[in-house]
This record gives sequence, structure tokens and C-alpha cells, in this order.
Amino acid sequence: MGNDGGSIPKRRELVKNASRAPTVSELKATALESLSHAWAHCALSGEPLDLNAAVSDGRGRLYNYEAILNSLMPTDAPAETTPASMGITSLRDVVRLKFSRSGDAWACPISMKKLGPATKVVYLVPCGHVFAEVALTEIQEKSCPECETAFDAENVIVVLPTTEKDMQRMANRLDGLRAKGLTHALKKDKSEKKKKKRKNDDSNAAGSEANADEIALGDGNKRSRQGGDSRVSGINNPLAASLTAKVLAEQDERNKRRRLAAGAGPRAHETAKG
Repeated sequence: MGNDGGSIPKRRELVKNASRAPTVSELKATALESLSHAWAHCALSGEPLDLNAAVSDGRGRLYNYEAILNSLMPTDAPAETTPASMGITSLRDVVRLKFSRSGDAWACPISMKKLGPATKVVYLVPCGHVFAEVALTEIQEKSCPECETAFDAENVIVVLPTTEKDMQRMANRLDGLRAKGLTHALKKDKSEKKKKKRKNDDSNAAGSEANADEIALGDGNKRSRQGGDSRVSGINNPLAASLTAKVLAEQDERNKRRRLAAGAGPRAHETAKG
């Protein structure tokens, strides 16, 4: 068609080209672009990230402190993304980060490496000081080089982790802390205390109701025994005895009314006849 010596691509050729797997270079470029965006924007609000007042959760995500604070305040306005959906229920679930500067750039205070998407960055809990991972590994300190606060290896948090190994390690750490009643910041989880308090209150309320029922049943059974009703005296179960006594009392009352009604009939007839 066209007699220009060209060729028309067949369908299988078009489909093959369209479904071509991305190259390693393209995957790295896409990952770096995504990482750069995460380094520049708050994970909650999407606003530009202010590293002067940045916080991070137990999974290494970055937020503006103000965005977390405002979102935790009670409000009637609906929000697409809430702290709770990110696993944050209080300020104890985040740590304030302390970045160092070198000139115009944020840099590791040990190696002077620029901190950002091109460097694997970590911070320490509970102090929040930020370093290049390679520098912290080389010095092998057990206390923060900036403030000398002691830390454990498990409390070295990777900022915006990209490997499955790092993500799984931090997820396991959070599970372990929750089992101990602690938050990401290594503080007591107040929400767990509230849950336990509510549970205890519910148990106490249920116990009080049960005690009241037992007292009422006991009184009923006692009254039935004091009344000398032989029909319930042989029933040992307080609940059964109380119910039986109640039914019998109602039945006796009905029988009494019938007898009174039956007696009133003849007297009324004799009065009318006289």
C-alpha cells in the first residue's frame, strides 16, 4: 500500500513492542523519581516537606510535623488520608528528626554525604539524629555521635526504605514494640492503656450486674423459704427457686381472686332476693 517500499507492522509486532519489559536502567530511574518525590513531599498532606520540622514513623516515611499535629486534632471535616490509616494514632508514633546542614545542603555530620534519595539515610530512636547509613556502620558506636544517647541496632530506622529486607525488619520491630505496649518512639502506648481500662470497666460493670442478680435471687429464695412454701423448699438452685416462687405466688393470687369472686356471687343474689 502506497508503493513506497515501506511495510505495515503486524498486530503481534505492535503487541510485542507495547508489552516490552522495562530495562534495569528504566526501573532505577522510576524508583529514583518516586524516592525523590517522597523526600520532597509530606506523606500525609502531600505538601512540600520541611526538613526543619520533619517527623518519621516506624516505617521510615516522612511527614511535616504540623500536618500530623493538625490531623490528630478532632474535626468533622472528612479527609482522604488520615494518620490512623498510616498507623499513627498519637504523636508517640512518630519521632522528630534532627537533620544537619553543610552549607546549603542537608548532610551527614560524620561523612558529610548529602542526605537525600541518592544516599541510604537512617535515623536513631529515640533521639532522632539523622546520618548516612554507611558512616554509622563504619564507626560502630552504641551511642549517638551527636548527643551520646544510647541506642540498639534495631532502633536504627531507614528513611524511606526501598528493599524488602529493610521494610520487613521495621515491620517486625513495630510488632515487637506493640507486644511490649510501646510505640515507635519507645514510649508507653496510651491507646493500649485506654483499651485495657475500657475492658476492665466493662468487666467490673458486668460483675456488678451479676452480683446484683445474685443478691436479688438470694433475697427471692430467702423470702420463699421464710414464707414456708414447701413447694419450693426442696429446690436448691436459687434461680429456679426464685422463678418457681414467683410463678406460684402469681398463681395463688389468681386463685384468691377467683374464690373472692365466686363468694361474692351468692351473697349478691341473697341480698337482691331479700
